[in-house]
Amino acid sequence: MKFERFAQWLANWAGRPLTFGVALALIVAWALSGVLFDYNDTWQLVINTSTTIITFLMVFLIQNTQNRDNDVLHIKIDELLRTTKRAHKALLDLEDMDPAQLHALRKQYQRMGEDDEQPRQDAKQQAKDDD
Repeated sequence: MKFERFAQWLANWAGRPLTFGVALALIVAWALSGVLFDYNDTWQLVINTSTTIITFLMVFLIQNTQNRDNDVLHIKIDELLRTTKRAHKALLDLEDMDPAQLHALRKQYQRMGEDDEQPRQDAKQQAKDDD
């Protein structure tokens, strides 16, 4: 089984309510078992070690699924940009820009959005005035 498929399967499984319930039940069972073990160091070490190992492994699985989802999203957006006649084709390679270029481009699009917002506000005001 490929790692990507395994990571996707495990991420889907880990996100289910049943999985959360099982994890919660294990924590409650561990907490209640503290009475039997007099809340000693070994009892605490079991939960600390278990959660550390699970967290460590889940970081890699989550990162893998995030990378995949990010790639899929980029491909979809690139296709939308490619097929939209008025879209700026230069936007297809944003990943290659440095942070300063991205920041400047973001500011440019914010200004464009503000310019587009003004006619809408004027139309809303005109509609109110007509009432």
